[in-house]
Amino acid sequence: MSETILTEHLAVRFARIALGHVGREYPNKPDHVLAGAQDARTPRELHPVFFGSYDWHSCVHSYWMLARLLRRYPAFEAADDIRALFDAQFVAEKIAAECAYLAAPTARGFKRPYGWGWLLKLAAELSSLDDISWRERTAPLAEIFAQRFRDFLPLSTYPVRVGTHFNTAFGLRMAADYAAARHDDAFGALLRHTALRWYGADQDCPAWGEPSGDDFQSSALIEAECMRRLLSPGDFLPWFDRFLPRLLQHEPATLFRPATVTDRTDGKLAHLDGLNLSRAWCWRALAGALPEADARRPILQDAARRHLDAGLPHIAGDYMGEHWLASFAVLAIDAEG
Repeated sequence: MSETILTEHLAVRFARIALGHVGREYPNKPDHVLAGAQDARTPRELHPVFFGSYDWHSCVHSYWMLARLLRRYPAFEAADDIRALFDAQFVAEKIAAECAYLAAPTARGFKRPYGWGWLLKLAAELSSLDDISWRERTAPLAEIFAQRFRDFLPLSTYPVRVGTHFNTAFGLRMAADYAAARHDDAFGALLRHTALRWYGADQDCPAWGEPSGDDFQSSALIEAECMRRLLSPGDFLPWFDRFLPRLLQHEPATLFRPATVTDRTDGKLAHLDGLNLSRAWCWRALAGALPEADARRPILQDAARRHLDAGLPHIAGDYMGEHWLASFAVLAIDAEG
């Protein structure tokens, strides 16, 4: 079976999905603490940039996807609409309001670490576009989240290994792209040091408990992808050999079986479509890190294809998946770094 690639046709389809919901305010699931009656405000009032897509973090990674598609196909059918959206939303006044929200004491843990990582991933993508004004206007917001990583990581004794938003390996992985785009060697070193502190001694991962009923990430595979991104090949490959030593035997078997989704109108159960897509991303990236002659490489590539085939048909339909799944499809199809 041939590998799925990000064609212009797919790019238009994904862009139209995201353009249809990044400005859709309701339904909305705010992650918001009310310290008083004055904090009871609408999503658009709280977050004038990222008020759509059902929740803040999904809106952020939908913007990332639009930026990625614009970079890949700068003259495609949706390009003018994406540029108009960015021109309207990435303005000083709206970015300042997003920054002000984060200054409240009640927002200290807002979207940690999932939203933190995605915002930095968006900032990294904006750095690659020709229009530098979008990158410059969003830079203050990105720097707030980078500083939150700098402040939080030394305090975090233990990693979080779940398959949902709180997974710390995912946050490190996405922040690594920002550190690289900004040429921030000190930030990159902090991310790498933390990854080694949290995961460096891990070995013979059983992937026990995967998948859980509302996972959209594999705690085992995202840990491996985090280490792949942050370590040199010479350091990563021996670690990977220890971490998943039986891949030639297709073990742990649970990692090779795409998840089954029984009800896509249930937001938590629909997470499992995202699990298939995020596993496809990790399998593909990990396969690419192996030497060409490595016998594990085709096994990982096949696992990536099967998980992508399981998830890709379901990125649109019910809003519980539609507001976010296309972003993970682009990660799986067009992974870089």
